[in-house]
Amino acid sequence: MNTKYIDLIDQSFDFPQTEFKLEEKALRFHDVNLMALVAQYGAPLKFTYLPQISNNIQRAKTWFADAFKKYNYTGNYNYCYCTKSSHFKHVLDEALTNDIHIETSSAFDIDIVKSLKAEGKITNDTFVLSNGFKREQYINNIAELINNGQHNCIPIIDNYEEIDLLSQEIDGKFKVGIRIASEEEPKFEFYTSRLGIGYKNIVPFYKNQIQNNDKVELKMLHFFINTGIRDNAYYWNELTKCLKVYTALKKICPTLDSLNIGGGFPIKNSLAFDFDYGYIVDEIVNQIKTVCDEEDVDTPHIFTEFGSFTVGESGGAIYKVLYQKQQNDREKWNMINSSFITTLPDTWAINKRFIMLPINRWHETYERVLLGGLTCDSDDYYNSEQHVNAIYLPKYSKEKPLYIGFFNTGAYQETIGGFGGLQHCLIPSPKHILIQRNSKGEMMTEVFAEQQKSEDLLNILGYNKTNKTEIESEVEGTLIQQN
Repeated sequence: MNTKYIDLIDQSFDFPQTEFKLEEKALRFHDVNLMALVAQYGAPLKFTYLPQISNNIQRAKTWFADAFKKYNYTGNYNYCYCTKSSHFKHVLDEALTNDIHIETSSAFDIDIVKSLKAEGKITNDTFVLSNGFKREQYINNIAELINNGQHNCIPIIDNYEEIDLLSQEIDGKFKVGIRIASEEEPKFEFYTSRLGIGYKNIVPFYKNQIQNNDKVELKMLHFFINTGIRDNAYYWNELTKCLKVYTALKKICPTLDSLNIGGGFPIKNSLAFDFDYGYIVDEIVNQIKTVCDEEDVDTPHIFTEFGSFTVGESGGAIYKVLYQKQQNDREKWNMINSSFITTLPDTWAINKRFIMLPINRWHETYERVLLGGLTCDSDDYYNSEQHVNAIYLPKYSKEKPLYIGFFNTGAYQETIGGFGGLQHCLIPSPKHILIQRNSKGEMMTEVFAEQQKSEDLLNILGYNKTNKTEIESEVEGTLIQQN
């Protein structure tokens, strides 16, 4: 009988896959020996496999290069990384080895750009696209960047006041983009994005605030879909409306030469994931060229802003199943030695799916389970609502520890979870490992952050701080003795 976990996977999915395979009866991820990682560093454990960042960037560049060649598309393709997906230095350092550009969303993002520039990771020629609702500190930081020579820093106008605010702080002429306030999917609780300027208002806005303003040069139209790039009627309809605005604007604005199709690609969330990236890119480029040719305007340079697609598939988390609780005749809870709320907050907040697979014991019988976290919160779980299918794992055994992995978790989870800060129920953040390969392809690991300790959390909470009045008393006592 085919009752082993490996049989279940073979019957359900095409396996092995590019990034997943079995070797010595244990799971490997991009040929990383995960059980060896657990043996060396323990669990719970988070890791970042840095080579996958470069791999995905190069994949996207190839898709666009192929489409440009196919349609004889005149213009450049510029890959931008959205720093909000993961601000960590090791992520930016890896991504920037691929000749890419940066998208920012807040004031402190600009400080990261300054640091990267000081290290020579980016130059004045690097595009820095500054999105988001801009107020004083963000405006000032953008202005400082431009005033210090970052001529390809392009603030993307989000509301009607930003032109005046930027003009007051920036010396000389500067470039801008305009963000389109796209219409949301019908299931949303509101009709139009709060971000950007409405379709019908963009041309009037240009005429009123930019056309006769000698200080401002419009270079880019920014089209962003909250749900990301999808092959559905909603996405193609919004892209068509965007192209109509672009061509209308281009006819009265010669400096406009770039179209930013932000709102990134989906990433793999199950072994059954099927998304034809090459076809989507081909169709996007084709539609842009077709509409521009019909309207007799030059095709724009194309910018993309890929955040999750850049870094998401580089991340993973490994947990140990501590115990199994049989709560009724049908529900078995496998309790992990960490928390979903704190380490994978998107599973709790938006029911996001990640690839979940056991690391070991694939050749043993399996059972259907629910997964529970350590906090006392009833929402700290992962089940079939988040998972693409019901959760089956090798049967629990006290004598044979079971380790499970969540994969493609590299985007947003650390920032949303509050990396290095307080965690729900004071569950500590796991140890975080960076994985790289040298020129010979040999794996190298490095501890980026140790697991949080009690004193780390108590320091944040103020328990380990000496009372100020006690310090003052000690100082006064010392002075009295000296006198």
